[in-house]
Amino acid sequence: MKLSNFFILSTIACFLTTGLHAQCHSSKQTNTTSTDHNYQVVKTNQWSYHETPDIVDIALSDKKFSTLVAAVKAADLVETLKGDGPFTVFAPTNSAFNRLPDGVVDDLLKPKNRKKLQSVLTYHVVAGKVTAADIIDSIKRNGGGFMTKTVQGQNLYASLKNGEVVLTDEQGRKSIVTATDIEASNGVVHVIDTVILPKG
Repeated sequence: MKLSNFFILSTIACFLTTGLHAQCHSSKQTNTTSTDHNYQVVKTNQWSYHETPDIVDIALSDKKFSTLVAAVKAADLVETLKGDGPFTVFAPTNSAFNRLPDGVVDDLLKPKNRKKLQSVLTYHVVAGKVTAADIIDSIKRNGGGFMTKTVQGQNLYASLKNGEVVLTDEQGRKSIVTATDIEASNGVVHVIDTVILPKG
């Protein structure tokens, strides 16, 4: 499965038509905490300016994403997520995967369930580079929340609660964005505390 095959279906334009502007940041910055919102804004600082990591490299460099890395490999999406993009990835941590019912992760990682796993993972991806500021601005401009289509094809709803960005999936599950704006050479990564799931 190639993410590019989904781009025609993606309506990221709706995400950006409210006047959002992606912001570029130097990859060599120190970690900072947002003063306007409760969640942490993370800037990767372990790569030189000429060595900005791609999305897969970022996941590989942090042990808290080891389950996500295993899933990306099992879904045969490594090459795709190392592509030009740009992509916006809502990356679940190991603890996020651990919140799923017992046996679900092991079942998804089985070769026979590759397509289902691809569907779950691409549901965590939005076409284009969308920063935390873009998301918050779009939420405010749309009366407290907005719907965007993921690369997988189904919708994801973003809203604010107590200063935190909350994502609601097609099954009504909610996930909090806990860290934002991890810069990649081919997009940006935001960290979430719960795996979001499409229908079906």
